[in-house]
Amino acid sequence: MACANTSWSEENFSCSICLDVFKSPVTTACGHNFCRTCITKFWDEQVQDKCPVCNKLFNTRPDLQVNTFLSELLAQFRTSVGVKGQPCVEPAEVPCDVCIGTQQKAVKSCLMCFTSYCQTHLEPHQRVAGLKKHRLVEPMDRLEDRMCKKHDRLLELFCQTEQVCVCLLCPVTDHKSHPVVPLKEEYKVKTAQLGKRRAEVPQKIQERKQKIKEIKDTVELSNKDADREIAQGGQVFTALIGCVEKGRDEFNQTVKEKLKSTVKRSEDLIKELEQEIEDLTNRSSEVKRLSHTEDHLSFLQTFRSLKDPPPTRDWTTVEVRPPSYEGTLRRSLDQLEETLNMETKKLRDDAELKRVQKYEVDVTLDPDTAHPQLILSEDGKQAHDGGLVKALPHNPKRFKEYICVLTRQSFSSGRFYFEVQVKYKTNWLLGVARESIDRKGRIEWTPETGYWTLWFDKDGLVFGDNTYVDLPLRAELQKVGVFVDYDEGLVSFYDVEARVHIYSATGCTFTEPLYPILDPCSYAGANSGALIISPVNQTD
Repeated sequence: MACANTSWSEENFSCSICLDVFKSPVTTACGHNFCRTCITKFWDEQVQDKCPVCNKLFNTRPDLQVNTFLSELLAQFRTSVGVKGQPCVEPAEVPCDVCIGTQQKAVKSCLMCFTSYCQTHLEPHQRVAGLKKHRLVEPMDRLEDRMCKKHDRLLELFCQTEQVCVCLLCPVTDHKSHPVVPLKEEYKVKTAQLGKRRAEVPQKIQERKQKIKEIKDTVELSNKDADREIAQGGQVFTALIGCVEKGRDEFNQTVKEKLKSTVKRSEDLIKELEQEIEDLTNRSSEVKRLSHTEDHLSFLQTFRSLKDPPPTRDWTTVEVRPPSYEGTLRRSLDQLEETLNMETKKLRDDAELKRVQKYEVDVTLDPDTAHPQLILSEDGKQAHDGGLVKALPHNPKRFKEYICVLTRQSFSSGRFYFEVQVKYKTNWLLGVARESIDRKGRIEWTPETGYWTLWFDKDGLVFGDNTYVDLPLRAELQKVGVFVDYDEGLVSFYDVEARVHIYSATGCTFTEPLYPILDPCSYAGANSGALIISPVNQTD
């Protein structure tokens, strides 16, 4: 191919859109040339595709192909005119520090001159004897940052003590006795560390996504709990409002009854007075007529037949007093307070029981812990005293002194709830115990020894504490619910059938797994029945 015309200027190879030397020149159907990127961006911003020079409209966007002939001419032009004809440096490339105007990409960097050179401006370093001794390296950006500020030498080493890059003279001066290694060696170490960290990132991201899910699940559960609590609270307050309204109606009725009694008495007295008035009026008329009779015989005969005046009441002591309402309101309010207290406790206990029943767990009795005298059902839900001690293999987990059994399941956090049927039993014990309890000797049933239990016998109902807590004996106690909040240190007992709270041990300290524990106590007549772990019947 013939040499490029050296009279050509940069304007001959400039895009009319960006006004710079073509980059990947393409030609439109109307014969005008543009950078591929420029014409594509121009069309993207237009309503209809057209040529920016002649405004020719295109029904469909042309399929642009690189103008190979123009590209070859452009290459020759760059070679012949040097710097001025070079394309702009790409973002990832190092520019020549000597070029004026449009910069050419550097092909080498000189560590003596602290300068990067394109192929044209590198020529003196390849020709001049003094410059040939300079150290040339692959193009580097910001050479001044790669040089030691103190010794004006290339940073080629890494100080492991101070974790900084140093030059060859630094280990002799400021970094004397510090371990230093070549940058390449430290680079391998750091990239390995980076690779490890990068490998950890997906796991950390997944962990945080999981944590977000847990938090969202907690919020969703909290919303449901709040809705349920509001609904239950609404029922409680509605019931209490009903009690207040009933008390108000009873108070109004009491006042009205007192008023009615007063009105009735008044009406009866008035009726009696009116009758006396009528009788007296009639008597007065008869006397008046007789007093006007002048016939002596007739007067005397009539006077003889004149009836005695009707008896009259002494009204001087008779009075009607307004009804007294003193104390009526106070008595009504006292009665209302008593009713509200009873109803509040009943509703509160019912709502509380509903709430803790949500934490029901399925537990079964562990035969390895059962006293040799106990008989367990096949499903592990019932235990009763068989009356005879069975010959069983030694097991360190088995109770020896007391007729007890633990469940297979234990709990070390959170909340759990279970119910035990005690119907027809005259003696029993149940609750929870920690894992390390003494299972062989005689002990006190207290939290100090690892037991949080409720027991029942002929003397009543008791919670085992350092000082035993005597509890009100509940009539016909049939089923007992046990709730534990491990983290809050709470153990609560409930009368399930009556839906009443029996007792709560608060401020407990749990440091070991807790096991539900049952003791049906010795076989003795009416106490021969079993303790039965029952499914929870959750009411709405």
